[in-house]
Amino acid sequence: MEIGKVIAHNLKKLREERNLSQGQLAELAGVSKVVVSQIEKGDSNPTINTIWKLTGALELPYTSLLEMERVKPVHIRKEDISELVEDKYHIFSYYPKNAERNFEVYQVEMESGCEYTSIGHSSNSYEYLMLMEGKAAVIVNDCEYQLEKDDALYFDASVPHSYVNREEQTAKIVMLIQYL
Repeated sequence: MEIGKVIAHNLKKLREERNLSQGQLAELAGVSKVVVSQIEKGDSNPTINTIWKLTGALELPYTSLLEMERVKPVHIRKEDISELVEDKYHIFSYYPKNAERNFEVYQVEMESGCEYTSIGHSSNSYEYLMLMEGKAAVIVNDCEYQLEKDDALYFDASVPHSYVNREEQTAKIVMLIQYL
C-alpha cells in the first residue's frame, strides 16, 4: 500500500478514536485544518515535521501514522517499506513501536564514508545491533566498537551514539530498539 494512503487511513482512524474533529486536531498540532483534511483524503504527502506535530498532538509515537494494519502472520517485503535517508545513512522500519510492541526493528544500510550520530533515544531504551554485511564502527560513550559480519552489540540507547562506515562496502545492520 502506498505510504500516503497508509498515513491517511491511520490519521483518520486515530483522530476518530480520540473523538477529535479535524479542526481540533489541527489546533492541537499547530497545523491548518486544510492540511489535516488533505492528509486524511490522501491528497497530500505530509512532511516529516508535520507527522511529528500530528503524532505529538495525538500523544503517539511517530511511527503510529506509518504502520499498516496487518493480520498475522505478516510477510513484509523491503520494497513495501518506506526508506528514510539522511546522506549516506538509509533506514527501513520493519516493525514500528506500537501499543502491543515496546520495540522497533530496523534495517540500516550505511554507504561507504557514512558517519551518522544519534542524539540518543528516550530514557530506559536499549539498542541491539547485528552486523549482517560489511564492517562498521559504533561509538558509545567515547568507546569505539569495531563490528564485522555477524558481530552484535547492545548498549544504553539514551546516550548519544554514532555509526561509521570507513570501508568501501555498504554495511547492513539489523537494529532493534527496546523501550522499557
